[in-house]
Amino acid sequence: MFLLQANCEAVADEYIECEFMILVDVFVGNFMFICVFLLSMRLLLNTSIQISRCRDILLAVLVSSHFKIFLIATMVWEFPFSVIFIIDLFVLSSNTVALKVISESALNRCIVACFCAHAAKLLVTQISTQRSLRF
Repeated sequence: MFLLQANCEAVADEYIECEFMILVDVFVGNFMFICVFLLSMRLLLNTSIQISRCRDILLAVLVSSHFKIFLIATMVWEFPFSVIFIIDLFVLSSNTVALKVISESALNRCIVACFCAHAAKLLVTQISTQRSLRF
């Protein structure tokens, strides 16, 4: 970790000044993931989205995303991009299995639904990261 001399003359983490932007990026990416996930479930899996059913599906996705805990290690130690890619693949496969169990749909449709949601989240996150780097 690198410490910088902040504007207030205190020593701080280099990301402390852009913490708000990081949180907005995470929120926007996860919001896009949920929106595309629910939309793809509705279109691809022909699943009705009622409030109780939506709660069960979102809980299954949250629990099946348990591999994301390993991303905390990437904040402390430097890892190659391939490690993050492998963790994302584990999360994608866990989400797919959870969706298959909850929706009782065909596996290929569950894969497409989860892949669309993950791709949308990646796209939005990359766009917001590139935009924040310009400013």
